[in-house]
Amino acid sequence: MKKAISELTAAQKAELDALAAMPEDGINTAAIPEQTDWSGARRGVFYRPVKKQLTLRLDADVIEWFKTQVPNGEGYQTRINSALRDYVAQRHSGR
Repeated sequence: MKKAISELTAAQKAELDALAAMPEDGINTAAIPEQTDWSGARRGVFYRPVKKQLTLRLDADVIEWFKTQVPNGEGYQTRINSALRDYVAQRHSGR
């Protein structure tokens, strides 16, 4: 199991709030080189959403369909999660 990230200190929160309040043109990025080659970039290295384990009963044909969409059925739960996330996003944006 991965180690949980601890909460930010009050000083860290204050620093982040101060940065968030600054206008974009007020931030000096001259010392930061521009990144133009993203070929070695990896997704999800620094951020992972919190997952909760639960028991969920789904129809067998639905599970089978998701399993047939990926090689050897690997990652079908991730596909189900993605489908549910898309559904929620559509409903949320249509308010």
